[in-house]
Amino acid sequence: MKGTFRSLHNYNYRVWASGAIVSNIGTWMQRIAQDWLVLTQLTHKNAAAVGVVMALQFGPQLGLLPITGFTADHLDRRKLLFATQAALGTLALGLGILTVTGLVRLWEVYVFALLLGCVTAFDAPARQTFVSDIVGEEDLSNAVALNSTSFNAARMIGPAIAGLLIAAIGTGWVFVFNAVSFGAVLCSLTFLRVNELHPRHHAERTRAGLVDGFRYVLGRPDLRTLLLMLFFIGTFGLNFPIFISTMAVTVFHAGASRYGFLTSTMAIGSVTGALLAARRAQPYFTLLIASAAMFGFALMVASVLPTYWLFGVALIVIGVSAQTFTTSTNSFMQLSTEPKMRGRIVAIFLAIAMGGTPIGAPIVGWVADTFGPRWALGVGAAAGLIAAALGVRYLAKYRNLHVRIENRRLRIDMDDIDPGANSMASSRHTA
Repeated sequence: MKGTFRSLHNYNYRVWASGAIVSNIGTWMQRIAQDWLVLTQLTHKNAAAVGVVMALQFGPQLGLLPITGFTADHLDRRKLLFATQAALGTLALGLGILTVTGLVRLWEVYVFALLLGCVTAFDAPARQTFVSDIVGEEDLSNAVALNSTSFNAARMIGPAIAGLLIAAIGTGWVFVFNAVSFGAVLCSLTFLRVNELHPRHHAERTRAGLVDGFRYVLGRPDLRTLLLMLFFIGTFGLNFPIFISTMAVTVFHAGASRYGFLTSTMAIGSVTGALLAARRAQPYFTLLIASAAMFGFALMVASVLPTYWLFGVALIVIGVSAQTFTTSTNSFMQLSTEPKMRGRIVAIFLAIAMGGTPIGAPIVGWVADTFGPRWALGVGAAAGLIAAALGVRYLAKYRNLHVRIENRRLRIDMDDIDPGANSMASSRHTA
């Protein structure tokens, strides 16, 4: 894959990526342990309770959106990440101690989920946009994709380790391991060559700056459509802890290790999708539509598969399509956005991607409890197909999409740029 790993030629990015992979493994271990704790130890296979935990953990992304985006654009991102990563590690340690000592209760998990969500709301926009400080504009798309590769490689490793550790020594020690893993990120931030970081433009510190991001998006039909697509997929489609845990426990009657294996299986697809994204110089809107449609169809197929192993294979396809959509959306928004607005736009992206969870996760959890996990997968499938339809509508309205048959071949013509968007390319597209 020529050029796929080009960002690793940068010393600062190598240091940052080394710390991130360790921390990401710990984070995925905690996610699996937390879902398993709620689903099997603190409740009797209650998917709605898992949905509440997800809602509390991801809800602050939406509620704190104006502050978090503004913070990422105005504060020193490196120093901000020192604070947020240390706080996340402390919270993981606290939950671990409660669980190891047998004192943990469901309401306490809810409280920790909410606190984690509040800290992550500040951490995520800073961490996403800090990549541009490390590599600059030229390799930004590649670095974003490699970050996703690291995150999903950890998704492949972490859940499998978590499943084995839960079976061997208990859930609480998984939280403790995650707390220790944050030390890797703190070390990487310490060892960065600060003088080699790329300077960035700072927006003026005005109250208007809090809403500038929204005004910017409203003036961009491409971003508006993309965020609406992301809302449907993020709210109803990216509820994998509910999909996988309920299918594993109630349909296939699997234990902790096999549940962890299913999550790791989907991560194979996610890593593949992230690596493919890393090869592209820039993402195109048509790719986002195709990946959304593929995501919807893959979930639809998964919802009717009869065996554990076939379901695992379907999760690979789901992982490829979901990662292609989310990674390419992130790159598209950063590359087509003015640098001084980037923190706020990424905060909006993250708020919609994860902030829709308080709406979608309880609904999907209720569907799984009431009608069964297969129907919950059907909800996600519908969300993916609706998102793809919204993308096609945008192309028809703003980029003069025309579909015709010529010489017995399907031809698709459209303008390559939206008149309201910043230019990333300027040619006529024919497929």
